[in-house]
Amino acid sequence: MAVTTTEATSSEGLHKGLRQRHLTMIAIGGVIGAGLFVGSGVVINETGPGAFLTYALCGVLIIMVMQMLGEMSVARPTTGSFSEYAREALGPWAGFSVAWLYWYFWVIIVGFEAVAGAKILQYWIDAPLWMMSLILMVLMTATNLYSVKAFGEFEYWFAGIKVATILIFLVCVSLFVIGMWPGASFDFSNLTAHGGFFPNGKSIIFAGMVTAVFSMVGAEIATIAGAESDDPERAVTKATRSVVWRISLFFVGSVFLLAVILPWNSTELGASPYVSAFEKLGVPHAADLMNAVVLTSVLSCLNSGLYTASRMLFTLARRREAPPQVMIVNKRGVPTYAILMSTVVGFLCVIAAYLSPDKVFSFLINSSGAVILFAYILIAASQYVLRKRHDAAGRQLKFKMWAFPYLTIATIIAMAAILVSMAIREDTRSQITLGLISWAALLLVFALTKPYRTKARPELAVDAEAR
Repeated sequence: MAVTTTEATSSEGLHKGLRQRHLTMIAIGGVIGAGLFVGSGVVINETGPGAFLTYALCGVLIIMVMQMLGEMSVARPTTGSFSEYAREALGPWAGFSVAWLYWYFWVIIVGFEAVAGAKILQYWIDAPLWMMSLILMVLMTATNLYSVKAFGEFEYWFAGIKVATILIFLVCVSLFVIGMWPGASFDFSNLTAHGGFFPNGKSIIFAGMVTAVFSMVGAEIATIAGAESDDPERAVTKATRSVVWRISLFFVGSVFLLAVILPWNSTELGASPYVSAFEKLGVPHAADLMNAVVLTSVLSCLNSGLYTASRMLFTLARRREAPPQVMIVNKRGVPTYAILMSTVVGFLCVIAAYLSPDKVFSFLINSSGAVILFAYILIAASQYVLRKRHDAAGRQLKFKMWAFPYLTIATIIAMAAILVSMAIREDTRSQITLGLISWAALLLVFALTKPYRTKARPELAVDAEAR
């Protein structure tokens, strides 16, 4: 029997089925997606051997955002995470915007990953793309609908495979480049032998930041999932503090080794850099093994995308900014309708990819490209305001953002600079334009639905006036 939660009991309606091991692995694997396994080659091709510096710069931004989120999440764990913080700090419009923008980003990614996973499956199975996409969507939807523990278990093992692969890669390639691998010799010549360390100029390291930063999206999921763990404060603190070594090792370290073992202008990098690296080491069946790993990365992203989108929708419904049916949870504490509503958009994306890959599907992907940066800027702005309030009130925080307010302000400026660079570049300009249109449409909906929200929840009107 379904149970409808209310504002007062909604946080209790969601079961705390995630254990510390789930949160740890979700946090570790959250930043490792298909974007690293495939997108890193594109960045190296564009930037040159110094591409690892691009990932290092983007990694610093993600670390800063996570530190800010950690500060807010430890002080106030909530399923809505940063949407609730944005609402409290900047007003109802900000909470509404960041939640819907983040939901929109992930439901589009869910559809995209379903199509990407189907394309990988076609490496082994001769079946229509739409059929394979449909199967993957159904499987991951069933996993999320069953229980939050089922989501945690699947994500634990998916993330485990990704992490193990990267660690094996780091060890094997390190041995190869220092000459301790059979038939290898100490060789770092690829860093300078093909036009130098910055073959296209030093400023080009900023060009790949758009691709790099999107490949790191997902670290913040741990702060959302933390609210459904046994010990939110400990889970979020541990997840946030591990971000530094995760990004340093998995992204900066592995991209540096890719640039060492393969020439930056190699066509092999654009296709599948990790496959090419393993093949150079002489690893048998490298293509099969890496395709299987990339498939788990895709399924992990699809799985966590559905989870994240459904929890954001659940939070919106609590604020009467989404259909109230979304607050219905089943006897296992799963927000059934929130998952199904998010899944529907994923299915529509799969249909769009089949019927109109060059128009509708391309529009959906491009329109979601910049929204995650909009969301991150709102997160940083929220932390700035809330921290100022905490300090003014003389309250103590158990977990703090470093060098406040200087690093917070610097992070906001850096993310704004990435958006400007996207607007300048012809190949990413459409993402900014469509992203701004999406945000403007949300703000219009927010204004038009104000009478309904204040009628259903009179206290919201008071809240809005207070802000």
